[in-house]
Amino acid sequence: MIPQDFIQTLLNRVDIVEVIDRRVPLKKAGANYQACCPFHNEKSPSFTVSPTKQFYHCFGCGAHGSAIGFLMEYAGLGYVDAIRELAGQMGISVPEGPAANPERARQAASLVEIMQRAAQFYRQQLKQTPHAIDYLKKRGLTGEIAARFGLGYAPAGWQNLAAVFDQYADPALAEAGLVIVNDAGQRYDRFRDRIMFPIVGQRGDVIGYGGRVLDAAEPKYLNSPETPLFQKGNELYGLFQARRAIRDAGRVIVVEGYMDVVALAQHGVEYAVATLGTATTAAHVQKLLRHTDELVFCFDGDAAGRHAAWRALENSLAILSDGSRVGFLFLAPEHDPDSYIRAFGKGAFEALLGGEVVPLSAYLFKELAAQHDLASSEGRSAFLQAAHPLLSQIRAPALALLLRKRCAELANLQLSELDSLWQIKSRQFNPARAPVRAPRQAPASIWHWLLRAILFMPSLARELDASLIAPTDPDADALRAVVELLRVHPNLGTASVIDHFRDNALASILQRASAEIMGWAADLDISAEFADACYQARMQLDKQRGARVTDKPVSALSETEKAALRQLVNARQQVEK
Repeated sequence: MIPQDFIQTLLNRVDIVEVIDRRVPLKKAGANYQACCPFHNEKSPSFTVSPTKQFYHCFGCGAHGSAIGFLMEYAGLGYVDAIRELAGQMGISVPEGPAANPERARQAASLVEIMQRAAQFYRQQLKQTPHAIDYLKKRGLTGEIAARFGLGYAPAGWQNLAAVFDQYADPALAEAGLVIVNDAGQRYDRFRDRIMFPIVGQRGDVIGYGGRVLDAAEPKYLNSPETPLFQKGNELYGLFQARRAIRDAGRVIVVEGYMDVVALAQHGVEYAVATLGTATTAAHVQKLLRHTDELVFCFDGDAAGRHAAWRALENSLAILSDGSRVGFLFLAPEHDPDSYIRAFGKGAFEALLGGEVVPLSAYLFKELAAQHDLASSEGRSAFLQAAHPLLSQIRAPALALLLRKRCAELANLQLSELDSLWQIKSRQFNPARAPVRAPRQAPASIWHWLLRAILFMPSLARELDASLIAPTDPDADALRAVVELLRVHPNLGTASVIDHFRDNALASILQRASAEIMGWAADLDISAEFADACYQARMQLDKQRGARVTDKPVSALSETEKAALRQLVNARQQVEK
């Protein structure tokens, strides 16, 4: 494993402007550099590179990251390969020794190494198992496509992995999801007699598996459980392999099964991905719309497929931006993408993509109208009641306006009447996706402001009292994680912090915060604002903690509550002093 301190040093030494400019010509734009985004089609440049913070951000599609992240996204490199590429450009050799914290590095590398060794074992077993090979051939797959996706086979038997790992009792095997330990303490392989589909993360490492039976046994698919490496709601099967094809095609298709992805790739449709046995999540949609503006959900036309489509629609609404295109393609009930492309070929499938995709807006109103009688006042009232919570999630100003207009038409109302009914005021331009020019713009919460300030000036993490961070708040969770990281590694720069959390559930919050500081002047002094924000955070927490106490009359307080009230008053007086 490459030591973390080497990665930090590399990011501190590399010039992200030079790295990107070699591949995407940049132009100076104030303190930053700009270009048309290489990750989505656009006419005006929204791709911005900060030489002071050493990260890039696209205000159009949300692409974001360090120099390492850029090489991964642009060149399709794995995390380690991107580091080696950067180090080679700098003339630096990549060390392979232990990191500054050997125990922590060992633990971090352990699961990745275990998953990789298991993947090698499964691939070798496939080569030695004729009936598994015959199964894949009957499904129309070649050895080339099987190798591309790293397909393997988990043989029948209860403890085959004991031949792979010297310590079959190692708790890490269970932590990685490869071994199950029952209530009696007995251990056995999770995957048995299944075709194995490795799930590859953004860094190119195997992070999980999907196993498919070769017969009619149940369950048809068995997935890895949630592990420190693998969270189903954040990952998509085939995305690592499909990134370049998605960029070239300008679209991505989301299908339901691993075999759908592999079969489509076999027939030349290489820009498909699949969810991992779960409904499509907002994190899935956000991740995909970073790669392209067009997203097509391709599901079976049966009840289950339509239910999955509706869930995907619900989880897409808050992520949509003006310019993104989300649609739905429903195949005939007797077909899934795998069987359809094997029966009719690439041309027929892409013809469906060109003419049969139902836009999200049309699908939304078609489904709502089918559930309500628009010929009656009562039906239109119920229609509006169902539409309101869905449309209120949409943050894209133009799209939200157009959908409200269509909703008003269906309900036989004027747009002004609908807006009055839903208490919608005329919306101003939302600067959330534009560079922030000054730090005084009010963010979503005081903890979000503090997060922006520390990303802008990481040394401020030493001055932040950890007790000021709220216990339960997404921005506070991100702030806490960044502060903890910077206290362990106080010399990290902004780009290193962003890179550290690139595969973390907090990545989207950090991306938003770092994008908002893109336009802050490099020499901006935010010390006074930071101190004031700490004071506001203290007041806000005191107010929350004392709400239950201060809402009661003094006569109704218990002795414990009176003591808590005195403590709050004293704390406020000290802060004010």
